[in-house]
This record gives sequence, C-alpha cells and structure tokens, in this order.
Amino acid sequence: MSIPKILIAEDNRDSRELVADILDSLGYTPVMAEDGRRALDIVQTDPPDLVILDVNMPGLDGFEVCAAIKRNPATAKIPVIMLTAQTDVDSRVSALGLGADDYLPKPFHPRELAARIHARIRAKEVNDLLREQREQIQRTFERFVAPEIVEQLLDDPTRVQLGGAETTVTVLFADLERFTTVSEHAAPTRLLEVLNGYLTLLVRCIKSHGGTVNKYLGDGIMALYNTPLPQEDHALRAVKTALDARAALPDYYAELEPELQLPVNFGIHTGKAIVGNIGTPELMDFTAVGDTVNLASRLQDLSDHGEITISQDSHRLVADQVLAECVGPRIVRGREEQVVTFLVQGLR
Repeated sequence: MSIPKILIAEDNRDSRELVADILDSLGYTPVMAEDGRRALDIVQTDPPDLVILDVNMPGLDGFEVCAAIKRNPATAKIPVIMLTAQTDVDSRVSALGLGADDYLPKPFHPRELAARIHARIRAKEVNDLLREQREQIQRTFERFVAPEIVEQLLDDPTRVQLGGAETTVTVLFADLERFTTVSEHAAPTRLLEVLNGYLTLLVRCIKSHGGTVNKYLGDGIMALYNTPLPQEDHALRAVKTALDARAALPDYYAELEPELQLPVNFGIHTGKAIVGNIGTPELMDFTAVGDTVNLASRLQDLSDHGEITISQDSHRLVADQVLAECVGPRIVRGREEQVVTFLVQGLR
C-alpha cells in the first residue's frame, strides 16, 4: 500500500512546517501550498489522500478551495480538514455546509490533529475499497446478468467472491445445430445477423431466470446459475431457461429463411466448480472451471434436434417440477464411466 499523501494549504510558513513535521512523524507524505490557488492546482493535477486547509489565504480562501474540491466529482471524495483560527460557530457551519469533513480550531494539540488525520485516512481507505469493489462488480457483471441482480450485488459487494472459490453451480450450454454446415453456404453478413438473433434470444431467456451469461462459444453460449448470488432453485432456473428458449424459437424462425431455422441443443449439469475471476491481472473473466463445466458441455453434445439433456444430479433437484425421460447410462466423450441422463419434456 502506498504512503498516504496529505496536502497542507497554509499561507503561514511556520504553521505549514509545523503540520508537515507532524505528518512526517506519523509516516505520511506532506505536500505544501502557500495559497488557495496553488492548493487547488495540486488537488486537480495530483490529487492527495487528504487536504488540510487554512481559511485565511491569499487568492482563494479555504472556504472557496473546499467548495471547489467538493463540487468536482473527480475530487469530491478527498477528505478535507479545516485547520483555522476562526473558532466561531458560523465559520464551522459554513465549512461543514461546503462539504468539509472535519473542523479543528487553532491553536491545536498535535495528538488531536494526528487522531483526526488517522480517522479520515482510515475512512477514505474503506470508502476507496468499497468503491473499487462496486466498480469491479459493475465491470464484471453488468453485461451478463439481469439489472436487478447487479443492484443486489452493489448493495453489498462483500457478498461476491471474485477471487475464485469452490461452489455448487448449475451450468447450461446451448449450441446451434448444423450451424457449421450452414455457414459454408450463407453470406457472412447474413450469417452474423442470424447468429446474433439466436444469441439475443438465448441471453434474454438466461437473464429472465437470473442466470449469468458466462461466455459465447462461437455459435453457442454458456450460462451459470447459483452465482454470483445464491439461488435455491438454480437447477430449475436453468431448465426453465432452456424450455423458454425452445418455446420462443418458432417466433424467431418466422423471420428466417428455412435453411437458417436451426434447432438449439441444450446440456445442463449441477455440481461443484471453481468460480471467480480467472485469467491475468490485465485480462480476467468471471467464469467457472472444473469437471462440472466439462460434463455440461458433453451433455449438450449428446442432444439432438433441440433436445434438453440434463444430468442425474440436476434431475434430482427438479424431479418434482419437471417432466423428464430417463435415457439410462450413456457413453460420454472423455469419461470412463457412463452417465445417466434425462431428456426434459416440460414442466409438471
């Protein structure tokens, strides 16, 4: 963590140096300005972590500097302590009304100034961390989950584990059947337009059931449920997503040439996975990795003509609400043991 930098705006040199000595002894980096104009220039070009302002200064007085700092969204979060010989109530009220975070009259005791500085620096560090968490959550999720889920995340950013943790998730894979074959003959611009139409339909269904659009896979898509927020009915949400998408396809087909009316195949599995921000510091994705993801993908490969194939683990969680036919043990590519699967027909 970098050493906090504190600006001292004070026209009296002895007072400036006294406060600077106190800051040095506390382990902070003092930056000094002899008048209000210079102080404001420093705040705008090299923002400090805290500003200590005198009131009576040439150029701009402390009230004007404080007002300018708090009026600018780029600097409004910088805490301001007014340190002044003006001890009357009106001056205090004016300073606090302009957004000053604290007001300490002169003469002051060094220990009291130190305590107030520590308090404001700690509060800023907490606020900066919270703001950084909120911004990271927005960057990570706002394009991939429903707006109401983003709002819940922002209400309490500490609920989100972004670093990577094992959790139970339901994973849905959806893929367009015969897309590769069709792409050999269709015009590229038309093909892209149609593909975006299919993906838009799928994303709408995923978001409507609280899923997270995790990634696009060429002509397919991967979605997660029960993350970033817990969902007791996550497996049912995934199944309903697939059923809704399948039911919505005929309306989309009406806009397409017959050869572009493609089935969408689904695979759904529930299990443990590592979920979080995975990648490098420069390029990260919120995703899930592990055997659960691999099996969901393999189940989608088993689907044909618009089938919704779910694992036995997912079926156990939705059996009371979903009509499904047990297909029995099936060979799954890349797995030694056969897997019991179910084909979803609809809701009970």
